[in-house]
Amino acid sequence: MLELDREQVLAYRIASHGLSREQDDPTKLAVFDLGVQDATARAAAELALAARLPTDRPVSLVDDERFTLAWSHRGAPHYHRTEELASLIPALLPADDADTLARLSWQRKEVTGAGMPATDVLLTAARAMRKAVRTTMTKGEASAAVTKLVPAALSRWCRPCQATHIHEQLMRLATPLAGIRLVAGVTPATLEPLADRPRIPVATDIERTTRVVADYLRLHGPALPAEAAGFLGSTRATVAERLWPSDLVEVRLDGKKRYIPADRVAELANPPTPDIVRLLPPWDPFLQARDRELLVPDKAHRKEFWKVIANPGALLAHGELAGTWRTKSAGRRFEVTFTELLRLGTAARAAAEEEAARVAAVRGYADLRVVWS
Repeated sequence: MLELDREQVLAYRIASHGLSREQDDPTKLAVFDLGVQDATARAAAELALAARLPTDRPVSLVDDERFTLAWSHRGAPHYHRTEELASLIPALLPADDADTLARLSWQRKEVTGAGMPATDVLLTAARAMRKAVRTTMTKGEASAAVTKLVPAALSRWCRPCQATHIHEQLMRLATPLAGIRLVAGVTPATLEPLADRPRIPVATDIERTTRVVADYLRLHGPALPAEAAGFLGSTRATVAERLWPSDLVEVRLDGKKRYIPADRVAELANPPTPDIVRLLPPWDPFLQARDRELLVPDKAHRKEFWKVIANPGALLAHGELAGTWRTKSAGRRFEVTFTELLRLGTAARAAAEEEAARVAAVRGYADLRVVWS
């Protein structure tokens, strides 16, 4: 049995995430097997590409027809390869009612109040979304329209909006099932029917969802069912009993069992040395691994990377998440502030400042100021 240590696993993940910049075609980056999470105001997806592509020129996903933005995993906005989105949609339908409850973050009392099984709640919302969103609509317009079509129990009073509307997470999970995408690069969030709108799935594509779990293990492995479940927003039991891939190999990480797809064992056994410096944006695919204790062993340091709101970016240096970075702008000036959590040498700092120039270019600034704290 293959015995591993933390440094070897991190080196494997850095390589599997394409952070060595060996691939110049974004469609071939393995991170799009799961999708790349976006935050439009902070250009998160474009910054994730800047950390992976060898070009110094900013790459935009907004007008690239090869990619489509959708509320997918956990209801978060992700860019997916356009050619794969139709096959992914049935995999976004939960496996059963317990899985639906977990993904909605609902308690049973809410489903009891709805008067129907949890999966029926989701499909009812999807059918209403499909009927309501027939053209381009802002999220607010779509929410108002669909709220009129769903049973009252599927809506709630929203204090910030001072209005009654469909549950937020229910709307997000139902939207892709209804064949609706997000319009990239637009604020506020705007919805639009897919050009070739597939039918609303009536059953989960277990085989396709299992492939999502396998893709998680390829990028973030070796791992356990609970960690893959965290990425999906599901439960450990659902993944372990319904969605666990068959072609896995058991390995040992610091003496504890973990699993990896068989086709990744050779790469895991002998990963390249991660002698690189990269700036990862908040929500970068590398940071989506659910075993955060492995990524950042120090508890105090972990709190610096993953906050309740407003996560910073992560400074990856020579195989470790060695610090954080934040930005601010004033007029034409763009400022990047680094906070070291692990000691960096002069060369690593210089490389980080070169990466900061890439961030500034993606955000559209030429005048850069770097601050170390």
